[in-house]
Amino acid sequence: MVLLSVSSVMNTVLAVLLAILILLAMITVHEFGHYVAGKILGFKINEFAIGFGPKLFRRISKKNGEAFSIRLLPLGGYCAFYGEDEEGDEHSFNQKAPWKRIIVFVAGPLMNYLLALLLIIISMFAFGQMLFKVTSIAPAEEEYSSYSLCADDVITSMNGRGIYLTTDLMSAISGCKEGDIVDAEVLRGGKKQQIQIKLRSDCDFKNSEETGKVWRALGIGTYEGADGLSYWAVSVESCRFGFFSTIGRSFVYSFRIAGTIFKVLGELLTGHLGLSSMGGPVTTIKLTSQIASQSVQNFLEIASYIGVNLAVFNLLPIPALDGSKVIFCLIEWIFKKPVPRKIEAIIHAVGFVLILGFAVLVDILQFAHC
Repeated sequence: MVLLSVSSVMNTVLAVLLAILILLAMITVHEFGHYVAGKILGFKINEFAIGFGPKLFRRISKKNGEAFSIRLLPLGGYCAFYGEDEEGDEHSFNQKAPWKRIIVFVAGPLMNYLLALLLIIISMFAFGQMLFKVTSIAPAEEEYSSYSLCADDVITSMNGRGIYLTTDLMSAISGCKEGDIVDAEVLRGGKKQQIQIKLRSDCDFKNSEETGKVWRALGIGTYEGADGLSYWAVSVESCRFGFFSTIGRSFVYSFRIAGTIFKVLGELLTGHLGLSSMGGPVTTIKLTSQIASQSVQNFLEIASYIGVNLAVFNLLPIPALDGSKVIFCLIEWIFKKPVPRKIEAIIHAVGFVLILGFAVLVDILQFAHC
């Protein structure tokens, strides 16, 4: 029993470390994007840091005075430009042309996206694309027998829409009613087959969490788990495609992930989704560790998902984020005069505090919900 407990603890610790590694890698890549763009455009850089807090290692270049450091807290990092928070001289960050600063700000999220896309491509070539596989069909009247999925069908498209995520299924059948017939493409016995499905319930989705309504409408069966709870009889199966198809699907998958992020944000703003559905840093690490430790494919999947999330989130026009800084640069570019630096600094500082507060709040709500 003791050995089992020690093994369990070690597995948990390693899973958490794996999650932290993914987050640290994504943040480092993000800051490296700022760094590379800054170097190309002639910006002076004071320090490039991996992590936050007290420094564990620091080296200063004799050639240009740039400092490279590794710091204690692994959930962060930064690229500090000379004169970023003040006017300074002609070499300072804020004295550079607005279009150059915009490129620097956008370069961070762009690097996150490119790394995520690379991981998706590697995953799809190495393991295939994860698709939904039906494991059993719920009993129904005779009228549904000719218009139904079958056990072991792998769903590739529905109503002409390629299926990558459950939100794709929602979009494909949203607004349909019980008895409506939808077109679908499945892999049956490894071969593509066009079929028609007669929906078994209305598809009135209030938010992206109502996946149960999707499976019910498609006639998916259920099974009882070891914990005594009922689960939908759907699994995930990796399917390989040709070279060019895999490349194309990788791009589409990355765009669908980004689209899901906007969809969820929209549902939050309209009140269709509660804050308890969100997760802060602690929840993110918890879920990432659970998924990433399952297999190499899951590791690549969750890492790419986080990468796209960081890219999209950082481009939002929220104070303290890159998107907001781009807005300030555009204002300066258009009106030939910047917003007073002190006011901009205050806005970003307030935004940073609010983001931290929001992250703590959603983690608290997540644990309270559990």
